[in-house]
Amino acid sequence: MQDAVLLTRDGPVATIALNRPDRLNALDLAMWRRLGDAVAELGRATDLRCVRVTGSGEAFAAGADLAEFPTRRASRADAEVYGTVMVTALHGLRDLAVPTVAEIRGPCIGAGLEIAIMCDLRLAAASSRFGVPIQRVGVVMPYPELAELIGLVGRATALEILLEGRVFDAAEAARKGLVTRVLPDAELASETAAAIARIVEGAPSAHRLHKKFARRLLDPRPLGREELAECYGAVESGDYRAGIEAFLAKRKPVFPGR
Repeated sequence: MQDAVLLTRDGPVATIALNRPDRLNALDLAMWRRLGDAVAELGRATDLRCVRVTGSGEAFAAGADLAEFPTRRASRADAEVYGTVMVTALHGLRDLAVPTVAEIRGPCIGAGLEIAIMCDLRLAAASSRFGVPIQRVGVVMPYPELAELIGLVGRATALEILLEGRVFDAAEAARKGLVTRVLPDAELASETAAAIARIVEGAPSAHRLHKKFARRLLDPRPLGREELAECYGAVESGDYRAGIEAFLAKRKPVFPGR
């Protein structure tokens, strides 16, 4: 089961691949645990600049593996244990300091969609499909997961997705705000690589702060003086100095990452 989630590195870029293609990458509890472990490992990396999340074979992920629900989610206590493992993996992915890019082809359903929306960018093949049809089996999306869906698409659209349980195409997913860009199937891999290259060329400290600030602004509490000072204090970073110096010298910057 260790191979059900593959973690690889190519220089500053890591790839997490959901790797259960015979089941369209449907996630079981062991796979959620492995995903959480992979994300935690990446969170400890000091030389990472971007994470790509994808699925092996013809799917991103077709949802949860319902075959284990009669034993793994048979009671309230079981469901809470299962949900805690899920949320640990999902929030760990969401809270990575480096940018994350989901490369989506084929079904991106249920649990697969939950993983995708934890990523900062979601690039989808035109033939990919989306939805959360859990009402068909009586499954309820818990508060922590529902909060992320509502935060991305709003209450009305989240309820439409959950109450109707439709599976829809990538164009509709883009209109709903679930997808960043829709690409022709043949261009998905190359455009994902190009997007990652653009991210890696940017200042790592700026990426970290933009992710941190964007998350903080979801909190309705007023910003404190120290928080405001942090954003202006970015001018004291090595990345800022390297970027400005390179711009004035008309050369490509080399960012130290701090």
